[in-house]
Amino acid sequence: MTSCVPNAGRRGGLGCTERSQGTPSGRANELGVRRGRSCNPRHPPEHARSQVVNEVKALLDERLRPAERLCRRADYLRCYRTGRGRHGSLAILYFIPNELGHPRIGITASRKVGKAVARHRLKRRIKETYRRWNDRAKLPALDLVVHLKPEASAADFRTFRGEVLRLLSGVLPKREPAA
Repeated sequence: MTSCVPNAGRRGGLGCTERSQGTPSGRANELGVRRGRSCNPRHPPEHARSQVVNEVKALLDERLRPAERLCRRADYLRCYRTGRGRHGSLAILYFIPNELGHPRIGITASRKVGKAVARHRLKRRIKETYRRWNDRAKLPALDLVVHLKPEASAADFRTFRGEVLRLLSGVLPKREPAA
């Protein structure tokens, strides 16, 4: 016996799957859900849906992958010691060229900035600002470290975002004048 149940799993509720009590082919998983064909003719097969979903995700992908973040202490120290800095009222941006071919970002905040909740909120705001920044693709291969000042915890998001964007846009390559 098979019945159509909504697929509310990893696919976000798109389409449906078949649920059966037991299949002689052994294609059902332990929950009795068979994948690969749709019960309803209005729902496209799952592989066609997943291909479209993957294409849309690729266009809208704005997340920071691990390769785009600084992780090692040595990378942070190299930025602090040998890199250049741009100073703002709420943060300091250190940057140094890297050989990876793409920019990486790291964020630091000392306990002077505030308690853990405030520090993590500010870090999330920096990540969000950087992640959604339109000129992010124009950045050269740099390691960036944003160090928060204690005054950052009192700033509202609009002011903080403007400050971070001003610092980031200062490291963009200069445009050549049109001839």
